[in-house]
This record gives sequence, structure tokens and C-alpha cells, in this order.
Amino acid sequence: MSRLRLASIIALVCLLLPAAVSADGIIIEPPLPCPVEGPCPPPDPRPLFPLAVQYHHVTVTIENQVAVTRVDQLFRNDNDFTVEGTYLFPLPAEALVSEFAMWVDGQRQEAKILTAEEARQIYDDIVRQLRDPALLEYAGRGAVQTSIFPIEAGDTRRVALEYTQVLPADNGLIHYRYPLNTEKFSTEPLEQVSISVNVVSNEAVRAIYSPSHPVAIARDGELRFSAGYEANDVTPDTDFDLYYSVSPEAIGLNTLSVHDPSSGEGYFVLLAAPSLAADAAQVVAKDVVVVLDQSGSMEGEKFAQAQAAVDYILGHLNAEDRFNLVAFSTGVSPFASRLQPASAAGAARDWARGLRAEGGTNINLALLEAVAGLDAPSSDGAGRPAILIFLTDGLATEGVVDSGQIIANLGSAAPASVRLFAFGVGDDVDTFLLDSLVEAHHGASSYLRPGDRIDETVSGFYAKVSVPVLADLRLEVDGVTLEDIYPNPLPDLFAGGQLVVTGRYRGAGAATVRLSGAVNGQPRTFTYPGQAFAAAGDPAGAAGVFIPRLWATRRVGHLLNQIRLHGEDQELIDSVVTLSIRFGIVTPYTSYLVTEAEFDVLTEAGREALAADEYTAAAATQAPSYGAEAVEKAAGQSALAAAEAPAPMAASAADLVRIVGSRTYLFRDEAWIDTAFDPSRQQAVPVTFASDAYFDLLAARPELAGAFALGPRVIALAADGIAYAVSADPVADPDVPPTYTPAPASTLVPASTQVAVVGATVPPANARPNSGGLCAGTLLLPALVALPLALRKRRAMGGA
Repeated sequence: MSRLRLASIIALVCLLLPAAVSADGIIIEPPLPCPVEGPCPPPDPRPLFPLAVQYHHVTVTIENQVAVTRVDQLFRNDNDFTVEGTYLFPLPAEALVSEFAMWVDGQRQEAKILTAEEARQIYDDIVRQLRDPALLEYAGRGAVQTSIFPIEAGDTRRVALEYTQVLPADNGLIHYRYPLNTEKFSTEPLEQVSISVNVVSNEAVRAIYSPSHPVAIARDGELRFSAGYEANDVTPDTDFDLYYSVSPEAIGLNTLSVHDPSSGEGYFVLLAAPSLAADAAQVVAKDVVVVLDQSGSMEGEKFAQAQAAVDYILGHLNAEDRFNLVAFSTGVSPFASRLQPASAAGAARDWARGLRAEGGTNINLALLEAVAGLDAPSSDGAGRPAILIFLTDGLATEGVVDSGQIIANLGSAAPASVRLFAFGVGDDVDTFLLDSLVEAHHGASSYLRPGDRIDETVSGFYAKVSVPVLADLRLEVDGVTLEDIYPNPLPDLFAGGQLVVTGRYRGAGAATVRLSGAVNGQPRTFTYPGQAFAAAGDPAGAAGVFIPRLWATRRVGHLLNQIRLHGEDQELIDSVVTLSIRFGIVTPYTSYLVTEAEFDVLTEAGREALAADEYTAAAATQAPSYGAEAVEKAAGQSALAAAEAPAPMAASAADLVRIVGSRTYLFRDEAWIDTAFDPSRQQAVPVTFASDAYFDLLAARPELAGAFALGPRVIALAADGIAYAVSADPVADPDVPPTYTPAPASTLVPASTQVAVVGATVPPANARPNSGGLCAGTLLLPALVALPLALRKRRAMGGA
């Protein structure tokens, strides 16, 4: 192969992963090199990745965008033989690494810096000996290599390293990535993994957001924060992503976007966050009413915790706030007949401590009493926001007990400014009632299962909403058209909090975003010019790949709530099924994701049949709105609707469903098939796995690399909507198309309407997905780009 050809391949692999900053080392047993002529040595029967990773600790300090990453790994040899390995640390692809240091068992270790060509030769030699091709994921980058002295059976080896890189800022948004995915090579789950990030900024930090992992965030003023992630007994396979924004504005706002060229759809995430400590003049004065269930079923520890939560709320009112308490059982007992100033909180705390739990549950009367003293908004819609906190553990048993009537009664009596937040305690609450109330009054519901602490949950909630800085939010964008925005309606914005909005858009380019609302009844508008919305053909990079699935997760959650609260609806079920198939989200209507499907869900007719069958079955049964199953269902669907990260793939679906970027692949007919491919309407162009045409196709259509990495039998759609079927058996390879140039976003045709005229049937059915071994369940994005190169070189040299 010519140097020019090799250089083009390396450039292609770099292009495929423009944001994959690999910083995670691995220990391998390197193979014997292949001779210049003649066959390669026979494969070593021992595993390429012979060691378990006992723990993996990462500590990151970021000061004014300079990130220093310190990694501490403990490798363990669980084999009955000695391992003498090579430690490889792939250098970050695009990061400006200025310093690098390594220690092995506490001793400073000399390391060799490999060029991309030298590192690639190691990977290629491994592939030529037909060992695991996973390391080819790092082809195209330099690496650091050092020898690890023999590790006896049962022994461990500790490796520590440190490197420095500069993080660029995109319109004030800074992104740090640490890939954990090489830990999938560990022979056992990690006992412990942790990432701790400490940030110091010379500009005020606004939003802090991780779409990949649940992180605990602690802020120390406007210029410092820490974010941490910990897990035990896991095999990490997802890169760690952390975004934070800096801005001198009172409310910082940034957008991330990605465009799907095959469907012509754009997806965005918008992050908005006010300053941590709001100016007293900018704090919105609010009314707070706590409605506390004191029925007999609350007696004991539950009621004591509820009283503690009320005590916390009263102790954290702002100076201009007003409040009231309404306790209820068979009847109602308000603290006062009207709203009280914050200065009366002390007397209210004493009053609440003296309450006792007894009697029935008159929810209707309690809610009507709570809103009776609230102010109606003025004619222009302005007014004091009112937060109604409703805490109950049971069903309505006194007065009006019909849920629909209670909902209607409150709807007629409550001012439009009311935001109702419901807390259901235990499994005997009416989820239909609580969720319908919060839907009608722009709030949210939380369900506390047995063992959850009421005081911690309610106090934690109130701490987030105690200082509103912008009420009645509206979002407008000049230059693009926004659609299907979630959450909808937008919630109020609170000091120290943040707003994560996702949706779809039409159009592209630089746009001006306006965030409007009210501050103490006065309208305010914040303007943010130059917000980028990606166009067709713009490189998505790894940073934006989560956005379509995040949007789909929220939309599915919203649709499921609509069905649960308003009844089964064929059109809504159709939408849920379609989204579930497209984005790989398991729902009650799509168990096909974890079992072999009765319906051919890859075809439009099959999806319609599935939705019709599910509608018929659901309409024939009426699930109760209370009980453990109902509470679990309500909590799960509400979590989807409010998710800040894409829905994780169920472990039970791993053998049949894979996510590659924002695309979903089902294992059907012995092949991994893109769910956007409809075999009843499209034909797939055949390509022989690892052939010249296969490799040339990847050069022309690099977006196929992630899908082709799934295995030797894949059907995937390219950006131009043409489907390609990869077969492990020889087929008549097609002519390679020219490099695809996307059409403008306004003229793109959805992939489902584009049909390739040259095609073949699904590849031969004699292979199963990789269900075991060291690389089971992994997506080796560029591996299938590099693997054909190594195989072709091997064959040219006379190898098998």
C-alpha cells in the first residue's frame, strides 16, 4: 500500500473521531511482528487483554481552561500465568498536550513517544495475527508506550499518569471529555471507578451539565465548582462528558446542535443558567403555600419528617415572600385565613410542630383552601408567582373523592400563576390525580418510595426553587424555527439552578435567541446573538451525538404521560412505537427491543400492526392509578419526560439492540440492521466485508464506520439515504460512490423515501452477534475502517 494511501486512511480515522480525547491506558501482550515477506506468526492463544482493572481513579483540575488530568489504575493478573505486558496510552487526538508523566508502582517510568505511524504498526500487527482488533480504535494518533515488568499470577501493578491540555471555549461553552471506554477490556468489572473534576474560572460559571453520567455538583461561589462521579462493580463503556459555561451576563445561555442529514432534522440543547447569588432587587417575590396531609395514615416517622420539611421551608423564605400552611385530614386547618409575611414564619413553625396525624383525607377541600387567598394575575398576565407544595400519602376518602372532579374544581379556582408541586408518599397515592394536577398547573410530581426520607426530598426541592429570578419564561429564536420543545411549558428560572431545553429545529446558521420573562411583574428580555444551529453537512463530532436521543427520551416520556393521564390513543401509541424503534428506547409498547419480535418492526406495515395490537390490548384493560406498580410507572415516565441524559439501553436488550451515535440497530435475520431501513421499500447495495470496495466505501462514506464496526453483517444507511448490506461472504461489490455532499437542509428528503436501485438481500444467516469474549457489547467505531487495511496487507503478504 502506498504512503499516500496509508496517510489518507489515517486522516480518515482522525476525521471519524474528531473529539475522542483518549486518556485511558491499557496493558496488552504485544504480538510478534510480521515479517516483510511471508506469513505472520500463528496467533497467540492467550488473551490480548489479560488483566483485570481493580480500580480506576481520575482527578482533574481545570484552571482557566487548562486541564490537568491525573489517572490512577490498578491492574490485576487473575490468570495462572505470568504477564509481561506493554502499557499503551493513546495521546489525545486534538488536544494540545503540553506535559506528560508516568509512574509504575510509584517509580517514575521512562516512556517512548510513538508517532501515529509507529502506534499504527502495533495495532496492525495485532490484527494481522487475527487477534482482537479493538486497539485499532486509536489508529491515527500517537501514543506513549512503556514496558510493564512481569506481573506474576495473582499480582497487581499500579500505573499512574498525568497530562495537561488546553480546553477551547465555544461562545463561552467549555467541554471536557475523559473516555472510560477502554475499561471494557478489563476481564472483570471494576470494583471502583471515580472521576473528580475541580474547576477554577476567571469568569463567572453559569451552567454545569453532564449528558453522560450522573454527577454530584458542589459550587463555591461564582468562579469555582467541583463535579464528581463514582460507581462500583461496573464495566464503563461510555465516555465521561462535562460541559460548563462562563458568562458575565446575569443569565448565561448556550446552545449545542446537531443535524441529521439522512432525515433533514436538526436537534438542539439549550443551557440557561443565572448567577449563583441573585441581586436582591432581581429576586422575584413569591407566595408559598404548603398543603400537608395529616391523616391517620401519616402517623409516626412519616409525619415527623413532613413537619421537618415544613420547618425547613419556613426557615428559608425570602424577605418579600408571603406564605401560608394548610393541614388537612377529614377537614382542613389553615395556619392563617390569608397569606402571611415572611416575618410570621416563627409562629408558623411552632404551629406546625404541634400538629398531630389523625382522621381521613379531604384533598379537594384542602386544595381549594390553599388557593383561595392567592392573588389573581393582572390583565397583562403579570403577578407574583405562587408555589403550592402538596404532600400526601393516600387517596381521597372524604368530601369530593372523584379525581376528575377534584382536578376540575382546582382548575376553576386556582390563579394562572400557581405552580403546583406534588409529593406522593408511599404506594397508596393516586398517581392519576397528582400527575394531572401538576400537568394542569405547570409543576412536577415526585414519588417517595418506602424508605425515602420526606424531609430530605422536600427540602432539597425547595432549596432549588426558593429564589426565582425569571418567571413565565418564553423562548424565541430569529433565524431558525423551533419545534417539539421540552420541557413545555418552560419552568421558571431560579438562582443557582439551570434550564436544559431540547427540541428540533428547521433552518440553520447563526441565530439570535431571546429569553423573556417577568421579574416582580415587570417584563424582561435577555438577548443572545450568534448562537450556532448546525446545518446539513456540518461535522457533528462526538460532542453532539447525544442530542437526538435526549430529545427522543423526553418526547417519549411526554407521550407516555399523555396516554396514561388522558387514555389510550392510537395516534400517540403510533408515535411512541416509531420513536422507540428509531432511537432504541424501551417502552411498555415496544418489548420487541428485548425479545424476538412478533412483528416486523423494520417495515412501516409492521410498526402499524404492532401499534394497533398494543392499542387493542391496552384499551381492553384499565390499570389502577395507585399501588406499587402504578407509582413505579408514573415515576419512570416522569423521569423520562424530565431526563437530562438519553435513556440508557436496558441490559436485557444488549444482544438485540445497539446504539451507534444517534442511530439504533436491531439484530434481525442474523444481521445488525439500521431501524431507519425499511426492507419493504428499500434495497441494500451489497458489499463484501473487508474487500477493497468495502474499504473504499468507508473512505467515501465515513459516517458508516460506526455501524460497520458492529460486525461482518450489517445493513446501514449512509447520509445520502442509500442502504448498504455488508456480507461476510463474497458478493459482487458495487462501484464506490463519490463523496457525498449534503443538500441544503430545506431540500433534504427523509431517508425513508430514498431507495437504492442496486441491491441484494440480507446477508447470509450464519452468524450471531458477539455475545461473549473480551470485546462483547462494544462499538469499535473506527476499528472496521482499519481492520480491512490490516487484512488486505496480510493477504498481500501471503497470510491466510
